[in-house]
Amino acid sequence: MKKTILLVDDHELVRAGFRRLLEDEEQFIVVAEAGSGEQAVQDYVKYKPDAVVMDISMPGIGGIGAIERIIARDPNARILVLSVHEDTVFTTRALQAGAKGFIPKRSAPEEMIKAIAQVAQGKMSIDPEIAQQIAMQKLTGSDNVLDVLSQREFEVFRLLAEGKSVNDIAGILSLSPKTVGTHHTNIKQKLEVSNSAELARLAIRSGVLEA
Repeated sequence: MKKTILLVDDHELVRAGFRRLLEDEEQFIVVAEAGSGEQAVQDYVKYKPDAVVMDISMPGIGGIGAIERIIARDPNARILVLSVHEDTVFTTRALQAGAKGFIPKRSAPEEMIKAIAQVAQGKMSIDPEIAQQIAMQKLTGSDNVLDVLSQREFEVFRLLAEGKSVNDIAGILSLSPKTVGTHHTNIKQKLEVSNSAELARLAIRSGVLEA
């Protein structure tokens, strides 16, 4: 019986490429495609796929926000993150949110197929190089500066770094502006930044935002 897959990426061409790759395999069938984290949550509830293949960098709640919301609805959800981001900050956040795997978009097609198959079976699948980076980081104690942020604070931080206003973020994350304002204050204190420019520079240095 074919494994059902939900594809999530904000680029239609990328989704089309992944769909062709997966449907060339006898073991998969793509039941839905989503172009945002918000749509991914809705489609997951509607289709209950065997696995979700999720980009992490998307407008709105993004991949990590979508993972959290899907896991909140179904703790057994099987999510593989497929991303251009290979730094440990995104990998660690995705795994903490509940993803079962993480693989770079540069991976060979056969590696992607293998990772999706493993996650669809409920197994973990993390790119060996990224797994080694995470292990080395833990061994050396060289934590990322953003590790002090909670998952919610990280979401707010990412959106602030993208230039979103407090009111914009409140709408995206379904929070009150007051709550977002509190998160903003806590983020600046924890990261020891005093303004938006410093926050954006830190986001670039940490790999959250592209220069």
